[in-house]
Amino acid sequence: MFTHIVFFRLKDQSAASMTATKEKLLSMDGRIPQLRGLEVGVDVIRSERSYDVALITRFDSLEEMQEYQVHPYHEGEILPYMKSVSASAAAIDYES
Repeated sequence: MFTHIVFFRLKDQSAASMTATKEKLLSMDGRIPQLRGLEVGVDVIRSERSYDVALITRFDSLEEMQEYQVHPYHEGEILPYMKSVSASAAAIDYES
């Protein structure tokens, strides 16, 4: 199993913006066949060190995660949207 996690800080930290971002990320479900798991969470603690939105994706292998990265829906819909709404992001990728 390969896991890809991304944390996003949004430019607009309103509840509406966070909900829209969560829905956009969840829209990958069923559209990208390499995804074996998809979870999106919005931070509730809101501490100084918190990020706003977490994306957790799971794949059968690193190769499938790399295929997801270049999938037309991910490249054409998700990446442009996330670049437009994010102030910063941090990621971790690991095998388990």
